[in-house]
Amino acid sequence: VQLQAFGGGLVQAGGSLRLSCAASGRTFSNYAVGWFRQAPGKEREFVAAISWSGGSTNYAASVKGRFTISRDNVKNMVYLQMNSLKSEDTAVYSCAAARTRLVVVTEYEYNYWGQGTLVTVSS
Repeated sequence: VQLQAFGGGLVQAGGSLRLSCAASGRTFSNYAVGWFRQAPGKEREFVAAISWSGGSTNYAASVKGRFTISRDNVKNMVYLQMNSLKSEDTAVYSCAAARTRLVVVTEYEYNYWGQGTLVTVSS
């Protein structure tokens, strides 16, 4: 599976962005997908994840209620809608796919990673 994240940019605090993750290669619907982010000088951290069908999701406490993950298996796309953005959301956001149909939150369980997209939130 090849993944490419896009949709990042510069946004003011309180604003919104929608990130997209485009997948190609193997049958995308067989994979769980997650979003991770890495801020400057910090380790990569889990943001959100979604099961193969989209029926189950999981969010980091820091984004719960503000971010929404969704997927369209027909279009081979996963989205991350980010609302009420804060300066601490500034990071490079990457999508990843895991060879399981369940929700996966731990980094080491992901098999495929895409290049990230930079989100900068100005205060």
